[in-house]
Amino acid sequence: MRRSADVVSARPTREVPCYLCGRDDPRTMFRQPPYRVVRCQGCGLVYTLPRLDPEQIEAMYQTAYWHSEEAREFGYTDYLNDRELYLATYRMRREVIRSRKPEPGRVLDVGSAAGCFLATMAEIGWDCHGVELSTYMSDKSRELFGLDQIVCGSILDTDLPLGSFDAITFWDVVEHLEDPIPHLRMAHRLLKPDGLLIVETQNVESWFAKLLGRRWHHYKMAEHLYHFGPETAAKLLDRAGFVVEQNSPRRGGKQVSMNFLVERVGKIHPLLSVLASPLHLVGRFALYVNLFDEMLIVARKRPESWES
Repeated sequence: MRRSADVVSARPTREVPCYLCGRDDPRTMFRQPPYRVVRCQGCGLVYTLPRLDPEQIEAMYQTAYWHSEEAREFGYTDYLNDRELYLATYRMRREVIRSRKPEPGRVLDVGSAAGCFLATMAEIGWDCHGVELSTYMSDKSRELFGLDQIVCGSILDTDLPLGSFDAITFWDVVEHLEDPIPHLRMAHRLLKPDGLLIVETQNVESWFAKLLGRRWHHYKMAEHLYHFGPETAAKLLDRAGFVVEQNSPRRGGKQVSMNFLVERVGKIHPLLSVLASPLHLVGRFALYVNLFDEMLIVARKRPESWES
């Protein structure tokens, strides 16, 4: 099993131009060697350079990502142990779909991990399908929740019927994909004409991201390749044939444990981690936290693109 420490220490080598406009003279915002976070001087996209090799990127999500000794920099401390928190979070977030589609339908979750979101949709009668790169986690979704309609791989690998889904979700996924537009275009093809696309990703233009600067907890260099804001996220979705219906930080927060809070404040400053360490005494106690630095985007297919 590949250790998370091995991923953190891996050396990135590849330079790439701006994903949205192709310009290749970005302005460096800050450096965290061997990485740097840059902003395109053309379209404003913020992204991380250089990149790991594609094989390294795919390999790091298999097992080490979900049980990481370096969670401030890479992955989750123990994703499966925190699954009740994810279930609580997704029971709140599913209301974004249910408020628009009150009757159960067919949903596909891209990057479904252990299936926590799909488990909450199954609770309210939806026909649930998932796509997950990690064999380990796709197996866990069957073991823990009985979800047997999970494709292990990419949405590009699926042979699901086109135009058959009422909703497709990308929870914390697009920032990890080196080439997200083909994945979104496949979602476009799989959605019904009136289907919903839900994309949740971090907002680099939020007040909290700007306040913290380089200490913002979403600057996780190996895994977060892009840092979208409202304008660049809209451009991304437009390229895939979608129009944004709503972009809001509401319901963008999460149920988190005190242990998680101690871990994350340590990224702001090591002293804060020391000061917050007594919270480990109630480490499993959970609360809802929304820093308004995430975008929960609802999008629909452009009418003229329904047949594309």
